[in-house]
Amino acid sequence: MKLHYYAETDSLYIELTDAPGVDTREIVEGVIADIDSDGRLVGIDIDGASRFDLSTLEAVGVPLTSLKAA
Repeated sequence: MKLHYYAETDSLYIELTDAPGVDTREIVEGVIADIDSDGRLVGIDIDGASRFDLSTLEAVGVPLTSLKAA
């Protein structure tokens, strides 16, 4: 899983897998789900992400094996 923040568009993309998305579905206004060819969720795009606190990141109960910072 990767988190991508794009300051120029104030959007946060949560990449769940590296599979290519072939379809998009708007969940609610400003939240788009990317779907692969098998109908599985591959990512979530959130517009206006700065309305959320992006200054910290917590992982609770996530079985992390590595942590990378870009």
